Amino acid sequence: MRLGPRPAALGLLLLCAAAAGACKAEELHYPLGERRSDYDLLPKYVDEYVKLGHEEQQKRLQAIIKKIDLDSDGFLTESELSSWIQMSFKHYAMQEAKQQFVEYDKNGDDTVTWDEYNIQMYDRVIDFDENTALDDAEEESFRKVSSCVQSFCFWLLRFNLHLKDKKRFEKANQDSGPGLSLEEFIAFEHPEEVDYMTEFVIQEALEEHDKNGDGFVSLEEFLGDYRWDPTANEDPEWILVEKDRFVNDYDKDNDGRLDPQELLPWVVPNNQGIAQEEALHLIDEMDLNGDKKLSEEEILENPDLFLTSEATDYGRQLHDDYFYHDEL
Repeated sequence: MRLGPRPAALGLLLLCAAAAGACKAEELHYPLGERRSDYDLLPKYVDEYVKLGHEEQQKRLQAIIKKIDLDSDGFLTESELSSWIQMSFKHYAMQEAKQQFVEYDKNGDDTVTWDEYNIQMYDRVIDFDENTALDDAEEESFRKVSSCVQSFCFWLLRFNLHLKDKKRFEKANQDSGPGLSLEEFIAFEHPEEVDYMTEFVIQEALEEHDKNGDGFVSLEEFLGDYRWDPTANEDPEWILVEKDRFVNDYDKDNDGRLDPQELLPWVVPNNQGIAQEEALHLIDEMDLNGDKKLSEEEILENPDLFLTSEATDYGRQLHDDYFYHDEL
């Protein structure tokens, strides 16, 4: 699961969108790409599951249910479901990073260099700074501020993201070698999983959002340049949602600003909240007797809902023996 746009680029993106009408600001305030649940998603894994024989379907689903049930009491609690979903997130993030590593490692020497990363991402080596004239005439014209505001902002966003990626790449490279090892590549792709990246991503976010340099992010700094019609009588809905997130999700000490530790769950979500939300959703929908937990019988009564949820990664786990093999 590749992390999304870095926080440092979001202000630029929204500023350009306001000028050119290219995008909707309310959809872009998700730092580092929070994973969103979609309870109606039906990917190929569910279709493949349907092709299994009924007996095999039951065996695999029951095996997963038993693994989620950590205390083997026959019931799945909110805590057990949440822990399982978080484990699944991490497992597939690591698997995908390993697959990406092989794709990026062009010469097969078990390291990914900055040049190899560029070639994979941009089909050529890009290594420029604020003073470098670009070979590509179109990009160079963007940097000189052409009359097309939207095009210039697209280039500016790409330029900014590239520089941020380079800094992150260098930070992940702990041994200062010619490239990233697999472990370092995982740190680059998924800093939320690696302790030594924590301070870096916090500092990166402060540099972008802490406009007055006091070491905190206020509500105004959190919202950034997100402003609509100043003559409007009330804030748009998405502003209200973001304010609520600031107050109720991040500002734990209620002092009206985010300190570095409060900033971390925003800039590098750890998926805990998403997993808890999904666990509660499943219990709310599938708990037939109101005991706030799920039995195997309740799950098998409505298996489609369980299969189209994060609890099985939308059916993906049914085809991954890492999740079901030991119990068969």
